[in-house]
Amino acid sequence: MFRTALKTAAVAAGVTAALSLVPTTAVQAADWQPNKPVEMVIMAGQGGGADRLARLFQSIIEKNDLSNMPFLPVNKGGGSGAEALRYMKDNAGDAHKVMATLNSYYTTPIRTDIGVDIANYTPLARMAVDTFVLWVNADSGITTLEEFVEAVKAAGGEWKMGGTGTGQEDSLVTAMLEQEFGITFTYVPFSGGGTVAKNLIGNHIDSTVNNPSEQMAFFKAGKSTPIAAFTEDRLQVFPDVPTMRELGHDLVYTMQRSFVGAPDMPDAAQAYYVDLFTKLAATEEWQTYAAEQALLTDLLTGQALQDYFLAEREKHAKLLEALEGGGS
Repeated sequence: MFRTALKTAAVAAGVTAALSLVPTTAVQAADWQPNKPVEMVIMAGQGGGADRLARLFQSIIEKNDLSNMPFLPVNKGGGSGAEALRYMKDNAGDAHKVMATLNSYYTTPIRTDIGVDIANYTPLARMAVDTFVLWVNADSGITTLEEFVEAVKAAGGEWKMGGTGTGQEDSLVTAMLEQEFGITFTYVPFSGGGTVAKNLIGNHIDSTVNNPSEQMAFFKAGKSTPIAAFTEDRLQVFPDVPTMRELGHDLVYTMQRSFVGAPDMPDAAQAYYVDLFTKLAATEEWQTYAAEQALLTDLLTGQALQDYFLAEREKHAKLLEALEGGGS
């Protein structure tokens, strides 16, 4: 039985430690400012976790006067983020574009030859690590993992698991469940995590592995039920929800929420954005939101962030090979 635990690298102790690893200086950051609006490219569709965070960050930047120019969110989620990756590469050297990333930052270039190498993008800041939870519609009556597995088996392959596309994070988690429990889903892709959540509540699909932020409003309204979390420890916002590991299944998976710049972004611009995101990370708005939405804040910047990206790319390459090859 395939068992996996894909863990995040905790290589930054905090804001001060992260800044000490940035290959530029605060003086350089002070030497440069954007002279036109900054595009905040989102490598996912509207309504999902990445989109929600990017727009939250936009509002925090504006409210706290963290930038002299506005940040303008632009969704480019086509091809599981391939559209955004190519767009940033094609705008190499542009100091007025930053990109909000998720784990498809690694998996899309591995699965599809789009002519990009993430080692060439400019690391800015990892703001948090997001989590995954197995969800069902509250009307299903399912409240435990055992009941869930029994229901999926009884459906004979017709149980609909909603997600955001093959190779996306939720599809990897879905494949983990299939291999761990010997079950089969009918995987139904949607344009974003928000749409997935709505379709669960509308009973168009039977389950999801939505991030908490995507499902939270429905959970609070009593319309969805969390079955188990794919985390090492129980999430504070769901103290009664067990982890997969607690239930005897070593399934741990998380997703980074980070920002990168285009390849060859000027050093002074990189320093400016690192400084901006570091200030943003310390705001009360962000810390409160992160706590409420089960986001694990762990700021990481500079070369340490690039090292993290490349290590995660290697882990995901092995994970994809095992899952797509039917690893045991």
